[in-house]
Amino acid sequence: MTCALHPAIRISEIFGPTIQGEGVLVGLPTVFVRTGGCDYRCSWCDSLHAVDNRFRQEWKMMSPDAVWQKVVALSGGRPMMVSLSGGNPAIQPLGPLIDHGHREGYRFALETQASVARDWFAKLDVLVLSPKPPSSEMTTDWASFQACVEAARHKPQIVLKLVVFDEGDYAYAKDAAARFPQLPVYLQPGNHTPPQPGHEDGFIDMAGIMKRMEWLVERVIRDSWFAARVLPQLHVLLWGNKRGV
Repeated sequence: MTCALHPAIRISEIFGPTIQGEGVLVGLPTVFVRTGGCDYRCSWCDSLHAVDNRFRQEWKMMSPDAVWQKVVALSGGRPMMVSLSGGNPAIQPLGPLIDHGHREGYRFALETQASVARDWFAKLDVLVLSPKPPSSEMTTDWASFQACVEAARHKPQIVLKLVVFDEGDYAYAKDAAARFPQLPVYLQPGNHTPPQPGHEDGFIDMAGIMKRMEWLVERVIRDSWFAARVLPQLHVLLWGNKRGV
């Protein structure tokens, strides 16, 4: 049974298996399906190749069946976690892909800034909502965020993941957690050296990232914010901004 008759998905890259580098599933072997296109333009985006229209010529329109065959080939047909990322994967028609994978025993996680709600969020196994803090130069629509929570209908595991660069971002993270106290909170220090066209691996200020990580840990402990989990971007520590890992 295939899903080839369903709408095509704009794909930036499909790769793995590798480990999930951040958030609630950190360290878990995963195949990544990264979609192309985003409704945000964060100032520190570390996935410009899946966001900026300059890279459109690298994106492919693929049927859900073609995407699925690639996932199966990469995973050797052994069920595992599939991460749907972007860009903003919520703007793509991913419901049929999730249905197809579930029939074969795979699980699906999706990360989005929660700007677009989809009814197929309820099909996911894990939904990571990652609203963007002030340093991103984006504005959060909390009504849209609430719509995403409601669209999931309490079926997937839902978590709140926030990038923190500075005190302004930290205050934003505290406010977000207070708005949605039912959601587990994951914090990560920001990576402020995104890849540039022609330099996709970027330059990683590892000392700066680790200093920010230490500050964030100390800040959380000082505030007795014991419900928050502070994690690094493990993939950045291992591979920098290199694509496909």
